[in-house]
Amino acid sequence: MPHLTIEYSSNLGNALAPALLHAANGALMRTGQFQEADIKSRAIAFDDFAIGSTDTARAFVAAKLSILSGRTAQTKREIAQALLVALEAAIAADGLELQTSVEILDIDRDSYAKSHRHG
Repeated sequence: MPHLTIEYSSNLGNALAPALLHAANGALMRTGQFQEADIKSRAIAFDDFAIGSTDTARAFVAAKLSILSGRTAQTKREIAQALLVALEAAIAADGLELQTSVEILDIDRDSYAKSHRHG
């Protein structure tokens, strides 16, 4: 834990994924809430997307972070803000109107199972 999924519009460039993942993982580590090896992140670029209803040049980055339940609302706000700042710093909007968002989702501890083994 945590699981981070970053979705973004491909007009930001497909080479963006490594920078987003690196920035996000670093920000999550700096919160002090997670163990380094437990952070699992992935990024998905979307070729087909719509933002609003005009022809304005727009782009998006939407991050969803799933964490085990039990953290306070304040802690979740701090994690979300740290992640937002890191993602924004990793993105060059290059003339696009950019919307960046972070959503924190709680995973019920009683229904979560995990295995970690070495081969």
